[in-house]
Amino acid sequence: MGVALPLAPVLAARMESDETVAASSNNPVPLHWLEDTASTKAVGVTWGVPWPKGKHKKGTAFSLHDQQGSSFAVQSWPLAYWPDGSLKWTAHAAQLVPAQTQGLVLSTAKTASPTKGLTVTEASNAITVDTGAIRCQIHKQGSTLITAITRDGRAVAAAGRLVLLTQDRVDAEDEGVTRTQEFTGEISQVTVEQSGPVRAVVKLEGKHRQAKASRAWLPFVVRLYFYADSEAVRVLHTITYDGDETQDFIKGVGIRFAVPLHAPLHDRHVRFAGEDQGIFGEAVRGLTGLRRDPGAAITKAQVAGQATPDEKSFPPEVASHLNLIPAFSDYTLVQPSADSFAIRKRTRKGFTWLNSATGKRSAGLAYLGTPTGGLAFGIKNFWQNHPAQLDIRNAVTDEADVTLWLWAPEAPPIDLRFYHDGLGQDTFAKQREGLDITYEDYEPGFGTPKGVARTSELMLWALPATPSAAALASLATTLQTPPVLACTPAYLQERAVFGDNWSVLDPTSPARAKIEKQLAWYFDFYKNQVDQRSWYGFWNYGDVMHSYDESRHVWKYDIGGFAWDNSELSTDMWLWYYFLSTGRADVFRMAEAMTRHTGEVDVHHLGPFAPLGSRHNVLHWGDSAKQLRISTAANRRFYYYLTGDERVGDLLREQVPAAKALLTIQPGRKLPQDDPRKSGVTKTEAYCSFGTDWGAIAAAWLTEWERTGNAQIKQKLLNSMQTIAAQPHGFFTGSALLDVETGKFRLSTDTKPYAQHLNAVFGLPEVCAELITLVDMPAFERAWLAYCELYNASEAEQAARLGQSLGKLNLRQGHSRLTAFAAKRKKDKKLALRAWDEFYHASGGLTTHPQAHLLKGPEVLTPVDEAPGISTNSVAQWSLAAIQCLALVGDEIPNGL
Repeated sequence: MGVALPLAPVLAARMESDETVAASSNNPVPLHWLEDTASTKAVGVTWGVPWPKGKHKKGTAFSLHDQQGSSFAVQSWPLAYWPDGSLKWTAHAAQLVPAQTQGLVLSTAKTASPTKGLTVTEASNAITVDTGAIRCQIHKQGSTLITAITRDGRAVAAAGRLVLLTQDRVDAEDEGVTRTQEFTGEISQVTVEQSGPVRAVVKLEGKHRQAKASRAWLPFVVRLYFYADSEAVRVLHTITYDGDETQDFIKGVGIRFAVPLHAPLHDRHVRFAGEDQGIFGEAVRGLTGLRRDPGAAITKAQVAGQATPDEKSFPPEVASHLNLIPAFSDYTLVQPSADSFAIRKRTRKGFTWLNSATGKRSAGLAYLGTPTGGLAFGIKNFWQNHPAQLDIRNAVTDEADVTLWLWAPEAPPIDLRFYHDGLGQDTFAKQREGLDITYEDYEPGFGTPKGVARTSELMLWALPATPSAAALASLATTLQTPPVLACTPAYLQERAVFGDNWSVLDPTSPARAKIEKQLAWYFDFYKNQVDQRSWYGFWNYGDVMHSYDESRHVWKYDIGGFAWDNSELSTDMWLWYYFLSTGRADVFRMAEAMTRHTGEVDVHHLGPFAPLGSRHNVLHWGDSAKQLRISTAANRRFYYYLTGDERVGDLLREQVPAAKALLTIQPGRKLPQDDPRKSGVTKTEAYCSFGTDWGAIAAAWLTEWERTGNAQIKQKLLNSMQTIAAQPHGFFTGSALLDVETGKFRLSTDTKPYAQHLNAVFGLPEVCAELITLVDMPAFERAWLAYCELYNASEAEQAARLGQSLGKLNLRQGHSRLTAFAAKRKKDKKLALRAWDEFYHASGGLTTHPQAHLLKGPEVLTPVDEAPGISTNSVAQWSLAAIQCLALVGDEIPNGL
């Protein structure tokens, strides 16, 4: 049974000052574009805004306008609530704001109406979305997701369906015939998540099925996004692997559309975007460069994608021989790696391909259509997520096919098998030996990819005419760097979002400036390493490596638990807090990519390990330690609240019941066999650490409570907080049995204080910072402040407070931010100075900083920057400590260091 304690915490009444709360309700919130958007097309945009407690009630109307007074239609909805029911975060969607518009502000007032408005009509078998510019009919069942996209009554695209190609073997040396199969996505459920008037979202779920076969596998979630007056459809595509990795090898996965073509072959146009605004453009049947010149008017029109004169006006020697000019039916752009792409074409199947063009990094956009309109289609992060491919087929017929391949069929199939045979590690003792030498936590059956997912973003534009090269280049820019609208860093700091433990960087003293310069250096180094080390690819993009091998001058990509970082020691949080502090667009893009990756690929979303994440490994899913500290909602909250992203919202909700996974999966796979945490427990109780485990559980419960006001989740969270505070040594008790149904911890009978260096480096300090400002529970605050104050205290002080010292502890520099938090809450200058001493001099971190130097051949394969002594663990913790110490005790920073 869980411990029975009176649970009557008073929700924090820490309201804004009377002056702030009484301020005008339409006090505008300043917004800004993260990037220079002059070259991008006006688009619909969605962003999040935080509010002070008690300021706005649910249902408050908001408006968007610029400094010239122009208003833009905006749709608003709640993302999170304060305990009193007032709005904490809201999301807002605006229609076609010119991306170069400056001085945008959000305020409370009646919003402008969309020019034409967006409507969603639902029938028994279909949903129709009319943006005012296009109409999209969405099927509710079957294998056709999108029946048609029309513009001005004319179909631009039709028969949108998911395609999956598999093959049963990948090893070329195997004898026998390789069998390939084709599957199509089949809808099981359709949900209209938003229906306008500015933004509509339709969610389709299902699995891929082979025609006339019983097997359905590879679950998908596809979201379609529409904005009022927009000609575009944004597509968010998620797959979850549920196959047998020894035989279900994916050869290609993507989405296909039919494109009607009703024009002479010489008026059918193909376009591909390359790099640096480059555009490849041709007609299906070219009229330029012929032996017989058709004339400048004709060739100029064709090159521009405009209608050519009537064939009757063609020179006779050209008009009578059009049938002898080859027409090219099929085109392919394939990006097999991060640094090369090729475009090819052929007249039709059964005949050779002609090499048309090559380049390095394609923007991943294509167009097929006629002078009266067509479809532009593309994949975001095209080259970064290689291998990717764009296909056009049957362009000489009345209905061509275009396919956006998220995994290119021309590349080797996806091979998710484990990378070694176990190396004889068939006993617990041998597995401990393996962990000791390669840092890999191996156990048979645990290195499975079952349940890992992958989310991709695509765009479709139903265009009224073949776009000019400049217009298509603008679309390509919009595809690859969609304009991001955000609150200013100063406003976000004023609202103290994600804990009052960060601040806008402000080099007002030499000591602060030195730290901020080093913060920038570390980010820039890792940003450049992503490119230099090619940390790209469908399953890898967004992650960074864990540890460096100076002997080989490479990151340890092939050594057990030293390879991919998988959020170890809060790399995600480092990037997000650095973004909050700087507002830098490049930081946002890197953090966004990491959130997409670590929330999908590093987590099991179905199967026996769901919804836990996998510890760092050569393969993202390869480690046998399946842990809440990797799947933690603490890493996803930033992106969700800043953007309102529905898929990340799914991932956050997925973690709400995650504590139950501890009933069957012990996070510390290599605990000694006689460790009490491996002993039997009741059906609803599991051993749970107060650090890496509870920190993740609390983040999930806090987020769900904020999002929904769910009273049961709220009570579980409060129960867990109070029963941690009631332990013999609070957080220094270390762990206890958690009743996953009630959230109550048993009172531990262990009177020995305990601390573990990893407890507070996976989001626990950041989550506790938010909880303490949200919930008035003095006992919990005392317990947490005691942990913050004593972890780095002297052994004598630890013994005086706890009865004995905690022994030798690691990561003391990273824990300086805990000391700083205690100093800020207690208004203790002595503690603040101690925090800075720990930051500059404590062990287990970076008291001196690595210097980078450029390596060239023949020492290395390609030129790369190397920083001897670099460690992602150390950099992430140093950076978090730097950001939080500056925010919490920055006024006490010693000068001259």
